[in-house]
Amino acid sequence: MDADARLTQAAADLGYSFDAELRVGGNYVPLVRDDHVVYVSGQVPRVGDTVVVTGRVGDDVSLDQAQHAARVCAMRALVLLQRALGSLDEVRQVLRVTVYVRSAAQFTQHSEVADAASELLHRVLDRAGTHTRTSVGVFQLPKNASVELDLIASVRR
Repeated sequence: MDADARLTQAAADLGYSFDAELRVGGNYVPLVRDDHVVYVSGQVPRVGDTVVVTGRVGDDVSLDQAQHAARVCAMRALVLLQRALGSLDEVRQVLRVTVYVRSAAQFTQHSEVADAASELLHRVLDRAGTHTRTSVGVFQLPKNASVELDLIASVRR
């Protein structure tokens, strides 16, 4: 099974379709390519017009819900890469992932939230999905989202 088929399976497992246009919420582009490096802008867990997980993790959002949000964010980034490259098999390596968690003061499981995104990237891209990563807690995110993710990837052509 190639990376594109694994992406389709991961979307089905999440129970969402990512076939529609992925909206951009401002005066920026969702990704920029510089030779063999692609920078993907921050992705919140939006499906269609709905941010599917909102609120503060550790208060009104559980760890499981935040992990779900991280998976949706990672899916959006992968869909953007697939659309830009024609196939996820063109991804040579995910170089860096940053996961922002809108968290309560006492919440300390930021890396566990990010693990869900990392696991999905590895599941879809196999070895190319292995990456460096930072996860941080923040006070607020766009659209009241619980999680936001951006990434940098190297590509074959």
